[in-house]
Amino acid sequence: MKLYMNRASPFARKVRIAVRELGLTGRVQEADTAVSPVAANETLGRDNPLVKIPTLVTDEGDTLYDSRVICEYCDGLNRKSRLFPAAGPQRIAALRRQALADGALDAAVLCRYELALRPEALRWPDWIAGQKAKVFGVLDLLEAETGRFGEEFNIGQIGAACVCGYLDFRFPDWNWRSGRPQLAAWFERISRRPSVAETTPP
Repeated sequence: MKLYMNRASPFARKVRIAVRELGLTGRVQEADTAVSPVAANETLGRDNPLVKIPTLVTDEGDTLYDSRVICEYCDGLNRKSRLFPAAGPQRIAALRRQALADGALDAAVLCRYELALRPEALRWPDWIAGQKAKVFGVLDLLEAETGRFGEEFNIGQIGAACVCGYLDFRFPDWNWRSGRPQLAAWFERISRRPSVAETTPP
């Protein structure tokens, strides 16, 4: 299988963590791929008309996107370890946390694009503040729920780790740990997990 990815992408990181947790590294070739909302990548575009990463080309030649679909597909390849609980309240909780994390990452990536790509004179501070508020709202909810994580590391916790890691990588000045001691302590511990440590952005 071929995974179009970029080490800076938090969504690609989510898939890369899942691949490692599931013991699939030997089956997945990681293809470092540059993408930009203002410059098309024609090679990626041939496999994914959205021209977004991550994109997975399976052994059968099917193309999968986005990270949610790819992670669940990979989970189905290894029945010994389920990142997606099969059914019931545990599955709903994991999917809800994944949705929270994806929403926070969407907002953070939009802020990154606004600050890194848009000319300074055209930036909209109120819009940036609105996206940042979404991120911090998710962080506050994760802080309240971290005590219930225990040793569990399913797709919900993977998403939470990617949020914290992306904020450290792109927005260290946001000081997300302030007022969130439980989430900060959990992330410090989970950052030592091999799948998380190996996928830390450069």
